[in-house]
Order: sequence, then structure tokens, then C-alpha cells
Amino acid sequence: MKNLFITVIAACSVLFTNAQTLKTPQISTTQTIKQNFALSSIEITYSRPGVKGRKIFGGLVPYDTLWRTGANTANILTFNDTVFINGTKINPGPYGLVSIPHEKNWTLIITKQLNVTSPGTYKKDQDVVRVEAKTKELNERLEIFTMQFANIKNGSCELWLMWDKTAVSLPITANIDEAMKAQITELLKKDNRPYYNAGMYYMNNDLDLKQALVWFDKALELEPNLLRTHYQRANCLNKMGRKEEAKTAAKKGLELAKAQKDDNFLKLNETLLVELNK
Repeated sequence: MKNLFITVIAACSVLFTNAQTLKTPQISTTQTIKQNFALSSIEITYSRPGVKGRKIFGGLVPYDTLWRTGANTANILTFNDTVFINGTKINPGPYGLVSIPHEKNWTLIITKQLNVTSPGTYKKDQDVVRVEAKTKELNERLEIFTMQFANIKNGSCELWLMWDKTAVSLPITANIDEAMKAQITELLKKDNRPYYNAGMYYMNNDLDLKQALVWFDKALELEPNLLRTHYQRANCLNKMGRKEEAKTAAKKGLELAKAQKDDNFLKLNETLLVELNK
């Protein structure tokens, strides 16, 4: 009898050991999105419920009540560099994103808490910043709750939250010019000096055209026949209002482009000269 008991236990052990957990699709799928922004990136991980014929805002998601802003799990919003939201400086790291939907606007909350899945777990003293965002009505119903980065520029972007026929956005900014200036200053101390790229950034962002011109000149001292530098130096002079000097620079670039048989910079300099001669 004892041996029979041992045999049964052993057989059950084998069955449990070999048993596998049935894996099924998530009802509300989890999504992680990463957006390059400024000099680093922003990531968000969140859960995506569906409408499924239900009344969402003012129904499934009550107005004027804290919402985890998704399903199942807490949202994790990670900034990989310093950003600013509503004028508040946000240091790099992970944060929670929750909201309080109202009928005409939402309160979007960045919190230090990474575990807010219900109103009861939320602690207001852990808030980093709150933003009042006006709601926008979507033209078509969006079945699945969606977050998406949009209007991405060097120093600003928006995180859009959209579900059913409602959308709100969270504006995010970065002090990209100060970061670039610091980076350029540091790199210029080294042997591999980024004169051309530094000049391009200053010129394209209207920071200091005189300084940009100095860097283009220094780049040409290192590589006198580089076509891109001659062309951009002419553009810089044009932006500074020094048209005659810009013409001279463009003609020089044109001559070099002909000598190097480069059709691209040949056309670019010809087009610039036409503009300068108007």
C-alpha cells in the first residue's frame, strides 16, 4: 500500500512538472514607444483598452476622478534627459503618468509614483507637475486607447492621449540650445573640432550668425576645398545681409563644384546666386 501511494505521488509530480501554463493574448495589450527627442529620447509603457461598445468618458472612465490612464498596469514615462513640462524642470528618470478627465479638459499629472493603478494608491504629495489640457474631439471614433508623440521639433514635442472621440496633449520642451552650446564648447576643447556642425547649428537656429561664420571659416582652414562648407558659408553671409560677400562665396563654391564635377553643389550654388541677384 505504501509503495502504491508513493507511485501515485510520483506520477502526479511528473504531470505537474510537465504541465504548461496556457498563454493567451492580452485583452488590453501593452505598448512601449520610444521617441528620439532633443539630444536623447522619451519612452512610455502603457496598456491599451478598447471601447467595445461602451460609453467611455463619463461612463467607464468617470469624470472628475483620478484615472490610471489605461488598463491593467501603471503607466511608466521615462525621460532620458532633462525636460520641462509647464515650466517645471523634470530630471532624467522614470515617472508615472495619470490623469483626471473632466468634461471639457483633463488634468494630466506627472508623479514620482510608478505604481498608481487606482485612485486609492495615488498620493498627491508625490506630484511633480500638473497640466490642464483642453480636450479635442476626434473626427472618428478611436477604438483602442492610444498614446502618440507628435509635432516633434528640436526643443519641443507633444504626447497625445486619444481614445473614443477624445484627445488631449501634453506639451514637453527641452532647453536644446543651452545643451548644444555646452556640447560645442566641450568639443571645441578637443583636437577633433566640429567647426562645420557647430556653424550649421548656430546658423539654422539663428543663435549667433557671426559665430557661425567664424566656425565656417575655421572649417575651411582645415579643409579648404570642401564644397558643403563653401556653400553653407555663402548661406550664412546671405542670412547676415552681406549679399555681395555671399555672392563671392557662392561663386567660389561654384568654381570648386565645376572643378570637382559635383552636379549637386553646382546646382545649389547656381540657385543661391539667382536668389542673391534678385
